Amino acid sequence: MLHHQQPEPERAHSMVLLSFMLMVFIFAATHYLQFLLTGVTPGTSFPEFSAVGQLDGEQGGYYDSTIRTVILKADWVKKSKDTEHWKMMTQRIFEDQQLVMERLGNIMNELKEMSFCAGVHTVQWVYRCELDDDGSKRGYMQCGYDGEDFLSLDLNSLSWIAPVPQALITKHKWEETGHVLFQKHFLLNECIGWLQKYVEYGRSTLERKVPPEVSLFQKDSSFPVVCHATGFFPKAVMISWQKNGEELNEDVELRETVPNQDGTFQKRSILTLSPEELKNNKYTCVVQHEGFKKKLQVSDRRVLSDDESVGIIVGAAMAILLLVTMACAGVFIWKKKTTSGG
Repeated sequence: MLHHQQPEPERAHSMVLLSFMLMVFIFAATHYLQFLLTGVTPGTSFPEFSAVGQLDGEQGGYYDSTIRTVILKADWVKKSKDTEHWKMMTQRIFEDQQLVMERLGNIMNELKEMSFCAGVHTVQWVYRCELDDDGSKRGYMQCGYDGEDFLSLDLNSLSWIAPVPQALITKHKWEETGHVLFQKHFLLNECIGWLQKYVEYGRSTLERKVPPEVSLFQKDSSFPVVCHATGFFPKAVMISWQKNGEELNEDVELRETVPNQDGTFQKRSILTLSPEELKNNKYTCVVQHEGFKKKLQVSDRRVLSDDESVGIIVGAAMAILLLVTMACAGVFIWKKKTTSGG
């Protein structure tokens, strides 16, 4: 097959168009509400049941079976005066606790593990609804068992998808109950209603736009170059590299976006190259964020002093610790720790 090279002006136009479309996709105003429920067999140091509610990734509330009360986390939630709604939500969490623990026992029975379940077993529920600015709605519901995917709800076919054979028995039982239509109505109506309510509560917080502070540095001349963006909100950000004005994708490691203690986020991209390459070429970090009117390009790098290196390390460690703390609180699905024979 003959390869026809695209004329340079057309290719440049296509790249600009592709970049624009990607930016629109990443920064589109989509709000989502997500609940994460975890049930754990008795006898561990973990609560038998915990629940976390998140709006656009920010934790709004937390509950577990040890404290037996809902703890409102975000300031915009604490300031809302809708006491009747929070009473209703508390009652729903009590009902969810009973349902999740029942399903944990049922799944263990169906897998015939009750006779040899000396180890710890967990069931995890995640349900989430999304609303776009244009009114488009989506809903998701997933069940995990012992930290692995177990069942997920397909709203198009109104059926449960079983990724593992062990889940087929539960899949058929759940589909026979006829609750799939109820789940669809919940996700696309009731959950969306809650989402709209919470977005109004926290609009000034959720829709604020804080641009990142960007720095380019090395620990010393033999270390990789780090492009560090921090203090930005919302979470979506794009970090890329250029070599002498051309896009660069090789030898780049993009790290996960992690939260700061003040509710903003940080992200870093690491470029590994030799001192010779660094000396003979111009490398630029390009950052795109809703807080900027146009992309930010940073080429001036510096070698950190010992004190600065320690500060960067401590800051990164605190961000990771905050992420881990959120995970332990139930923001991420807790996966059981296997023991010998467990």
